[in-house]
Amino acid sequence: MAGLVERVTFHNDETGFAVLRLKVEGRRDLVTVVGTVPSVHEGEWIIAEGQWVADAEHGRQLKADVIRSTPPVSLDGIERYLGSGLIKGIGPVYAKKLVKHFGANVLDIIEHSSVRLEEVAGIGTGRRKTIKDAWIKQKAIREIMVFLHSHGLSANRATRIYKLYGDEAIAKVRNNPYILARDVHGIGFKSADAVARKLGVPEDSLLRAEAGLTHIMWEAGTEGHCALPRHLLLDQGLALLGVEPAILEKALERMLATRTLVLEKTALPDDEELLYTPLMLRTEVAVAENLTRRLRLGPPPYPAIDLPRALAWCEERSGKSLAPQQKEAVAQALRNRVLIITGGPGVGKTTLVQTILTLLRVKKMRILLCAPTGRAARRLAETSGMEARTIHRMLEYKPGEGFSFGTDNKLLPCDLLIADESSMVDLPLMLALLRALPGEASLILVGDVDQLPSVGPGRVLADLIESKQVPVARLSEVFRQAAGSRIIASAHAINQGRMPELAGPGQESDFHLIEREEPAKAVATLLEVVARRLPAKLGITALTDIQVLTPMHRGPLGAQALNAELQGALNPPRPGEYTITRFGSEFRTRDKVIQTQNNYDKDVFNGDIGHVHNIDGENELLSVSFDGRVVDYEFAELDELSHAYAITVHKAQGSEFPAVVMPIAMQHYMMLKRDLLYTGITRGKKMVVVIGQRKAFAQAIRTAEAHRRYGLLLHRLRGEVAVRTNVGER
Repeated sequence: MAGLVERVTFHNDETGFAVLRLKVEGRRDLVTVVGTVPSVHEGEWIIAEGQWVADAEHGRQLKADVIRSTPPVSLDGIERYLGSGLIKGIGPVYAKKLVKHFGANVLDIIEHSSVRLEEVAGIGTGRRKTIKDAWIKQKAIREIMVFLHSHGLSANRATRIYKLYGDEAIAKVRNNPYILARDVHGIGFKSADAVARKLGVPEDSLLRAEAGLTHIMWEAGTEGHCALPRHLLLDQGLALLGVEPAILEKALERMLATRTLVLEKTALPDDEELLYTPLMLRTEVAVAENLTRRLRLGPPPYPAIDLPRALAWCEERSGKSLAPQQKEAVAQALRNRVLIITGGPGVGKTTLVQTILTLLRVKKMRILLCAPTGRAARRLAETSGMEARTIHRMLEYKPGEGFSFGTDNKLLPCDLLIADESSMVDLPLMLALLRALPGEASLILVGDVDQLPSVGPGRVLADLIESKQVPVARLSEVFRQAAGSRIIASAHAINQGRMPELAGPGQESDFHLIEREEPAKAVATLLEVVARRLPAKLGITALTDIQVLTPMHRGPLGAQALNAELQGALNPPRPGEYTITRFGSEFRTRDKVIQTQNNYDKDVFNGDIGHVHNIDGENELLSVSFDGRVVDYEFAELDELSHAYAITVHKAQGSEFPAVVMPIAMQHYMMLKRDLLYTGITRGKKMVVVIGQRKAFAQAIRTAEAHRRYGLLLHRLRGEVAVRTNVGER
């Protein structure tokens, strides 16, 4: 059967499943066709082959085994096709104008004589070029869509693949389909492997084995590891690939021979053979060498300071008395080239940093402030009264080029650099910071080592402290004004493995545990607390001031399910409002969203939270406001955004929120860890509400398992591993 697509009732970008309404010659009513097609738009002419079925709800329809689409030929079809949003720069209004002016030749005009488009009123050089570029792009993307779809892969990544590889996209994927897993956000190894199998790559090929081992090493990095033991890499390879061990051994030996991987043997007690990528090995060695060299420089060359008199002056000026631990920490900051300041909430880290800044600024010392996230940098700027930037912005990261500041271009002038929230700094970012720091400059790392470690590879702050090679000022005394907060008191109790004192029913407190055994009841209570109770009690706005933090992404109390519930409660659809569905998510204006990967072109980073400012269907752009700065996303880039009504605790590191609501249940068993609970609770400033099972809450408090992360930074700092001299540029 053949006909004109009158309406695309439904189309799933992931699966290609579509419900189409066709105008078929000789039939008065529209015909329903269901089947899979990678891409389809109103106005296209399709040929469908399949069986007629009688659906109980929707009536007679063609269940198609094959759907082939072609550009339209009728004037009505062409107008619908051009006005469907397929071509940026052409909406329904310009579609009508173009068809009226050029008739059935309009598609040929766009393809071969686009300059003639300027004959139409309203189309100038700029819009004409936009239309022509969009036409070329959509043709290429459509070819990629068909290719991906025919090889068992979702077609919704076609635009990103086209951006990466251009016109050579299909040739590149045919040559090595595993580059999809390496290069394309959202395509994992299993999906790329499925394409490879359809393209005829044998199951036992070395190409597949090497790609599998590379994928495991990459996954290990996302889990915080800098390296993997040889036996663990091979065991995971067997589980992933299902091939004979000899195949994996041969692939690994080839990777070692080509230095795709490097084997590091140690004489440590566990005597593990660790496998690194060359880049990660160079990074780890360089961090250890840079810190060791800096520590050997001796005291910083600050002007002489009469510390007792200076501290008395600071206390009088600020009106804040310093505790003995803080005074000793100030003395450490003045006599050490590198210092770590650590401690939990309410112990005076902020006051300590303010005091150090006051003393050294009076002495005309040149100081730079930074933090890993935008929110943390803004908070540091507010408390210090100085400019503070994210590490990436301070070092001026340029896409495709790396950091502007580094070994050959130091951060000058700089006598002291203070990095806040340094528990979040992973190994590569620490190296970038150290390389850019002038050789004579001092470094102070401020952070809470009991929080979750960095998302990226390494446990840098913990390793530095555990090595006992770097001076540490550990603050533990909770100040009186902070001790009155049950959030802070509860956080410290949890960090010590104790059940905190909980408020009774109706008792005033800023920390509550609301017990709910069933997930459905926990969700209902959570919605009530977020949408009504907390806004009424605190006079805050649910959409901007309350953050739901959850241990996991999946499950009824995971971020994915809670986002759907909270979006419906806090930002329901409005009649006539334009929405866009991409990558399984429907985006609406005012939605709370989070950036899920670093995008250096847009200057937004993993964990940045904003709100959807506008959705432009004609130009296929969605705009997000990140603290007043509006960033545009093409619809094909929306896989970089997720809803942020609920986010994982890991995503909330470095941020603070007026109110935090945290569901907890035994379903989260694998994630019920003390540091995760502690990190989540310490994100709240005015109110924290935990909803769920007391048993799960207690389990998290009891479980203080260390996060094992493979790597040798700790041992390199201690001098227990020989310094490498053959690992390339540093």
